[in-house]
Amino acid sequence: MSSIHTLCESSGSFLAAGNDYEQSRLVLLGAPMDFTVSFRPGARNGPQAIRSSSPGLEEYSLALGKDLRNASFYDAGDIILPFGNTERSLQLIEKAVSDIFAANKFPLLMGGEHLVSLGALRAAAKYHRDLVVVHLDAHADLRAEYLGEAHSHASVMYHVQQELGLPIYQYGIRSAAAEEAAYAKEHTHFYPFHVLEPLRQTAAELAGRPLYLSLDIDVVDPAFAPGTGTPEPGGITAAELLSAINLLARLQIVGMDLVEVAPVYDPAGITAMLAAKVIREIILSFAI
Repeated sequence: MSSIHTLCESSGSFLAAGNDYEQSRLVLLGAPMDFTVSFRPGARNGPQAIRSSSPGLEEYSLALGKDLRNASFYDAGDIILPFGNTERSLQLIEKAVSDIFAANKFPLLMGGEHLVSLGALRAAAKYHRDLVVVHLDAHADLRAEYLGEAHSHASVMYHVQQELGLPIYQYGIRSAAAEEAAYAKEHTHFYPFHVLEPLRQTAAELAGRPLYLSLDIDVVDPAFAPGTGTPEPGGITAAELLSAINLLARLQIVGMDLVEVAPVYDPAGITAMLAAKVIREIILSFAI
């Protein structure tokens, strides 16, 4: 029996999830953490909001011609994290995601703030040589520290690059400090403002390489995804994001996180619904 069950609360309830962890190809799990957010808290409630929205979707994807009822996936629930303890929480996220990789499964982590990606990528780097990070976000997240905190949701990609040495392809960025922009120019593959077109341009160089997709929901314009902690005007549409996801699904993605859904700022629930639809498309792409 996998230790994932001791690390997580009772199994989650994403639409059409199976009940057999051992036989599943893909595993959903939540990381309800927002300890380092710099503007509006609430992302810890993201995983449950995404699950609660998912029954509003069809099991069938018209874009993919596939049905969730034929997919092999399991919702493990939320990782039990010690409130306020950032370093221990990152260790527990790394352990849970490592457990999934060790079982030769695809982890799909729902945040939570973007710092949760560091724990997941520490795990991914151990199991996949030559891993490449595909980062979709409104913000560069390349600060060495923020508000006196070395480990912050504003510094996650800096630490991924510095600590793990992973190449990072960044798309959709439309907000950065001057030093972040300079750092990106030297240390990452930086494609600001747009997502779909630069992804098309770089798909050939990403093809055949193991990819980890880190998706901050605020890459989408707040007109389409207002439920996030640091909304940034001028983003992509929901339709462009879904097209980008379907393009990425043709590549060798080995794991993913979707972060920064903060449902308290979106009474209509459209942000969580968009996140649930993205997750549905990923499940259908990698668990059938």
